[in-house]
Amino acid sequence: MQSNKRPISSIRLFRTSLHPCSYKESEEAATVFVDPDLIIDKRLNSKLSQLGYRRSGAHLYRPDCDRCSACISCRVSVSDMKFSRGQRRIIKRNEDLSVVEQADLNSVAAFDLYRRYIDRRHQGGDMFPATDEQFEAFIKTKTVDTHFFLFYERKRLIAVSVVDFLEQGLSAVYTFFEPDLPQRSLGNFVILWQINKCRELELPHLYLGYWIKGCDKMEYKSKFRPMEFLINGHWTKVT
Repeated sequence: MQSNKRPISSIRLFRTSLHPCSYKESEEAATVFVDPDLIIDKRLNSKLSQLGYRRSGAHLYRPDCDRCSACISCRVSVSDMKFSRGQRRIIKRNEDLSVVEQADLNSVAAFDLYRRYIDRRHQGGDMFPATDEQFEAFIKTKTVDTHFFLFYERKRLIAVSVVDFLEQGLSAVYTFFEPDLPQRSLGNFVILWQINKCRELELPHLYLGYWIKGCDKMEYKSKFRPMEFLINGHWTKVT
């Protein structure tokens, strides 16, 4: 693995060939990703997150489509956000949960939970069906500053959140949860918990990846405002 102490502008980038878009059926997508031989440390991950990159397993990437620019990087402005009444109810509904922080994710229960989540929530998607190899590459592969947060209902594991620690915030890489507990609103709850974690650590932003206007899969991100969108190279606040 190569050191990444060189300037960001000198890092090699690679571009995929065109492939069907996962979010817009009529579009073809392409992705730019960072030299996979580089070590993803906090400095590199932080700088590229500010530039709109996202981590997936061992890769830092951003969309680079020929005809579409619908994917917009988004982050929550933590200090400005005020929880709505509904969000406060979600937090209260999950006060009984305990959270365990781990540096690695070596748990049979975690894979079983991941498999149930993918098989129930993402049937027909490019992640279905869940496999051990996919779990290893996408979930367990980490940076030197990745933490795994495990949420328990008594002794039962019901949610796992993969989080990268950045210089200017936290990056919510991926969360999976028990699909048979809709009353807990676990997907929303974990984001609210991450916002509070940012406040606890005095970090200003929670990065939520990409947002696409009109995309049902992305709509949940609109509930966490004020949001900042990366538009023409500048982070712009949207209330």
